[in-house]
Amino acid sequence: MAPAARPGEQQRGEQVTCRRSSPTSPRINGNRNLGITNAKMGKVLEKLSSGYRINRAADDAAGLGISEKMRAQIRGNTQAIRNAKDGISMIQTAEGAMDEIHSILQRMRELGVQAANDTNDTAARTSIGTELIQLRQEIDRIANATNFNGQNLLTGALTGTLGGAARSLTSSSATSVGQLLISWPPRSTYPAPPSPAPTPSPTSPGTGQLTLTGPNGQAQTITVSAIAANGSQTLNFTQLGISITLNNTASSNTVTADNIGAALHRRRERHHRRHGHFGAATLQVGANTTAYDVMTVSLRRRARHLRPPASTWSPSGGVDWTSAATIVASNAAAQAFINQIDAAITTLNTRRSDLGAAQNRLEHTVNSLGVAVENLTASESRIRDADIAELSSQLASSTILQQAGTAVLAQANQSAQSVLSLLRG
Repeated sequence: MAPAARPGEQQRGEQVTCRRSSPTSPRINGNRNLGITNAKMGKVLEKLSSGYRINRAADDAAGLGISEKMRAQIRGNTQAIRNAKDGISMIQTAEGAMDEIHSILQRMRELGVQAANDTNDTAARTSIGTELIQLRQEIDRIANATNFNGQNLLTGALTGTLGGAARSLTSSSATSVGQLLISWPPRSTYPAPPSPAPTPSPTSPGTGQLTLTGPNGQAQTITVSAIAANGSQTLNFTQLGISITLNNTASSNTVTADNIGAALHRRRERHHRRHGHFGAATLQVGANTTAYDVMTVSLRRRARHLRPPASTWSPSGGVDWTSAATIVASNAAAQAFINQIDAAITTLNTRRSDLGAAQNRLEHTVNSLGVAVENLTASESRIRDADIAELSSQLASSTILQQAGTAVLAQANQSAQSVLSLLRG
């Protein structure tokens, strides 16, 4: 009989089976899954807290690009709405001033009708003429004082695609007026600043004198003489640096000094009508740079169109604004004055209609842009904004997985502790 083995020794011929334990495997697996759950939960919380489904390009690169383009359109159109409303305010400012000018013209016409009555003597008509001069000066004052954001609205000072500051007479091309061929100097010869055009304003018609006022307000008066058939005359305004050549194209008629003054005045008026004294405001009413994203509001230089001219040197019966005594000196003069005021009122009606049409158009522009902003905002929201209901479900799921992962990891750690307790025996 074999002796009993001592404690701690193995008997010969017996096999001992050892079980190997790997307590770290469940912990590693549980920790990895818990990390995935925590990362997912962090993204869900980020989207819920920001309100956006796309917070970085990694979330949705294509969606981010589309969203940013839409945001540019939305913000651009929002600013365009403000631009259009500013344009409406500018038009209302100009139209309000023109409404007062309308009232003044109506008063001037009323005075003209009064002066046409031969019950008025010379003194009464002179008194009427004094008020007419004051009213005309007030029209000029309103035109020069009406501004929006520091920009004058009624003198052609606004810059835009239809023009710019008031233009001077242009190239040296000759212009025919009646029997006269008038050659104006190039614009570059005019003294600076080149704002109002040189304005022929004749004085003392009986003596054949002509005054030319330059763009800087400087004036020079010279004496003109008759021009024989096929003859010519050069008017040298040396102080202004301007020379005007007159050629009588008639083969038999002589152009008198008075006719020269009338022709120059008509030449100036034709130039104003043809080349204009335009002021224009270009309004950015869209988010982009195409031709459909801008609108130009024309603000003609209305001061010269809305008031009677300062001087009309015409022997055929025009209004003589030389003094208060000559404006409505007779029934015929008063009737000519009434016709002139009627023409001014008609012009003013047209100008105000233009502004009213532009204002109505801008109001439709504002409405259209508002609809575009609304629809673009909804589209951008569908792409970029978070779906709160879906994210709430994901958060609940992630919370359960996080709690389960934590419990499993704790259980794995407890299993390792059980193995160690076997070794402690």
